[in-house]
Amino acid sequence: MKKANQFFVAIVLSLLLLSFSNIFAQEEKEEKGPQYLTLTTLHWNMDYEDFDMDTWKSVEKEYLDNVTAKNEHVAASSFYLHQLTPDNRELVYVRVYNTWDAIEKASDRDAELAKEAWPDEADREAFFKKQNAYYDRDHSDEIYATLPLVKPLQDVSKDMICYVRTSHLAFPDDGDNDEIKMLMGENFDKLIKDNPLIKGYYPHRHAWGKDGTEIMEAYFLDSMTDLDKMFDGLEDLMKEAWPDEEVRKARWKKVNKYFTGVHGDAVYKFVAGLNK
Repeated sequence: MKKANQFFVAIVLSLLLLSFSNIFAQEEKEEKGPQYLTLTTLHWNMDYEDFDMDTWKSVEKEYLDNVTAKNEHVAASSFYLHQLTPDNRELVYVRVYNTWDAIEKASDRDAELAKEAWPDEADREAFFKKQNAYYDRDHSDEIYATLPLVKPLQDVSKDMICYVRTSHLAFPDDGDNDEIKMLMGENFDKLIKDNPLIKGYYPHRHAWGKDGTEIMEAYFLDSMTDLDKMFDGLEDLMKEAWPDEEVRKARWKKVNKYFTGVHGDAVYKFVAGLNK
């Protein structure tokens, strides 16, 4: 648990843009990359007697090929299945957008593309009935803003482990923008960017939803074993980056004031083949 807490303290600096996003406002504008993502938490229909995982994948692949992949307003999309979460019925569907307006435009475009893919109304209704049969009506939606200091995935051809850490900011009165920017860059460079176990890293901040203090970071790894190795190797990485113990202690003291200390952990499986 001590190593896990140290890992949180060290890495989560890259999420401090929740309060100070103006620091990188110009950089984000110049990059013109994806700015928002919608996160829909779904639940399996446990009463569906004909449930079959391979059939589910084929149904969602059909929708992906005919609708999502052709929707110019959707920059990316992906599915994540429960591995270690409080609810084994849970799966998460993520869509990424370049602008806020694209979220609404994408919904309208989905409807147009569905009519093109299944022009006969009866066929269209039959497909959506088959697709919806896999899901319970209970779901939730959140919108997050993307943050810089991303380590993009280079290979999405296989299933992967996605470790998600959700934390909460404390908004200290003595917070300092320059301090945050320095700590963010150093920690990303020394603990994430060149870490061979971390195949991808994506930090996000709350944009629309129930908790304005929420920040979320997603780490992509090849396996649960690599997740354990990531935690186990953190102490050595920190000692290598900051050999002086007093320097390391001073850094944690600076960081701790920015967070409530409350966090949640979850592990999902990225489903290869169902992503744009």
